[in-house]
Amino acid sequence: MALYDRNADLNPEIGASTQLSDTALVNFVKTTYKFFAGSLLLATIGALVGLMNFQMVTQYKWVFFIAEIAAFFGLMFTRKMPAVNLLMLFAFTFLSGITLVPLLGFVIARAGASAIWQALAMTTIVFGVMSVYAIKTKSDLANMGKMLFIAVIVVMIASLINLFLGSPMMQVAIAGVGVILFSLFVAYDTQNIIRGLYESPVEAAVALYVDFLNIFVSLLQIFGIMGGRND
Repeated sequence: MALYDRNADLNPEIGASTQLSDTALVNFVKTTYKFFAGSLLLATIGALVGLMNFQMVTQYKWVFFIAEIAAFFGLMFTRKMPAVNLLMLFAFTFLSGITLVPLLGFVIARAGASAIWQALAMTTIVFGVMSVYAIKTKSDLANMGKMLFIAVIVVMIASLINLFLGSPMMQVAIAGVGVILFSLFVAYDTQNIIRGLYESPVEAAVALYVDFLNIFVSLLQIFGIMGGRND
């Protein structure tokens, strides 16, 4: 059951139910974006800590990656424990910032530190534009769900194949598709949030954070590879 009553306005016997439901929805959305902002802050701190310990992070990158995945699954297993779930959210986002460090180092070496800020600025703009679109459009984006899920599977398979091929241009193409795909996910998830389709603000914040992170990572890959194309 969600934290607010999505079906309250269907009961004509309760005159104030719609207003109460709308108020609860507004509070839900505010809490979601507070958690989302906190997630971005923790990820930034994680990245800074990782950069200050660059050698250790690169040496044990798989350990941090496994810890990140464990924290992500921990989010699923603690869905019914609000306080623990929130802690798992911040642990996951902090660790995701640390695991970004090898990619950040690659981009800095190939394209310079300015490329990171450009990627971050572009990610923020894309995220904002797609969020506004989701709010303003009269289209029902729920129909995109299956298509987006299939696209994610295709991108994952292509990424695994390219691990063996090692083609920079193929990776650029995959990253370009990733930018488009997760931009669509921003709109899809945002509309789901404002329609009350998430059980908790933590769950909603995770969805937005993963979208933002994947757009950012995809842009970093593009800048990093294209920045060193003449090497």
